[in-house]
Formats: sequence, C-alpha cells, structure tokens
Amino acid sequence: MFKNPPGDYAGRLIEASGLKGARIGNAEVSPVHGNFFINHGNTQATDIRALIQQVQKTVKEKQGVDLELEIEVIGEWSV
Repeated sequence: MFKNPPGDYAGRLIEASGLKGARIGNAEVSPVHGNFFINHGNTQATDIRALIQQVQKTVKEKQGVDLELEIEVIGEWSV
C-alpha cells in the first residue's frame, strides 16, 4: 500500500503504530502484514480512503514519518 521510506519499512512503522488489524467498514489493515489492506467484501472506496488517511496520520503522529502511497488511485476520489 505504501512505499518504504529511506532506511525503514512501511509495514514496520504501521505495526509499531498499533495499526495492524485497524478497520474502517470492510477495509482492514492486515493483521499479518501492516503494509497490506484486506477487502472483506463490498468495501467502499471511501472506506479505503479513510483507512489510508488514518494510517498516514497515525504513523506521522507516532513515528514522525510521512508515508507515501505506492499504489495509484484512480476514479472520482483522491487521497
């Protein structure tokens, strides 16, 4: 989901921020690997966007790192 910042790993930062298993609607940060999102079915784009924003905000607050998306979002919404 996110690019690894220089000298670190996005998954480690997400896990260290306590976000593994975080869920909004049917979108979840994987409890196995923090840098993967799980779609539990019928997930809305707004749920994915909100989870991306929550992860970025929390990692910035707790780790001081800005996570950059590795994926390319398309469609009517932006992050």
